[in-house]
Amino acid sequence: MLNRAILQGRLVADPELRHTQSGTAVVSFRIACDRDYKSKDPNAQNADFINIVAWRQTAEFISRYFTKGSMILVDGRLQVREYTDNTGNRRYVTEVVAENVNFAASRRESGGGYGQQNNSYNAGGYAPQQPAQSTYSAPSAYTPSNAAPVANEFAELNDDDGELPF
Repeated sequence: MLNRAILQGRLVADPELRHTQSGTAVVSFRIACDRDYKSKDPNAQNADFINIVAWRQTAEFISRYFTKGSMILVDGRLQVREYTDNTGNRRYVTEVVAENVNFAASRRESGGGYGQQNNSYNAGGYAPQQPAQSTYSAPSAYTPSNAAPVANEFAELNDDDGELPF
């Protein structure tokens, strides 16, 4: 089964950091994600507003480094919760549980406030990402010593499978 959500948008308000009774950090926030199309109706909404929740160190990272208007990239899973309100009605909440978050704005847009590198935080821990290499060279192709390579075609392997147990 696959449940993965990847979103990029701007925070609608400052994140709200809270702690559970056991002391676990949790942050809730909303982001506005622009739609690919613009409606001809000038009063129409051209963005989707998505609720996001993050836990533990990810929550603390978000509350420390992101504010209203910050561009954020969220990688997580979709979650639907159910609860009963004060009047006894059953309510449903759909939100994204953030597992990895990244700064999505350029340094110029963000004022360079997050250091010299593009930093990210995932559930496994804080990990500065290395800057991209300016040049890329593809790895050399594997050519067995006893087979002659043929241009743009597969090379024949002379490999005896007689020793395999199956």
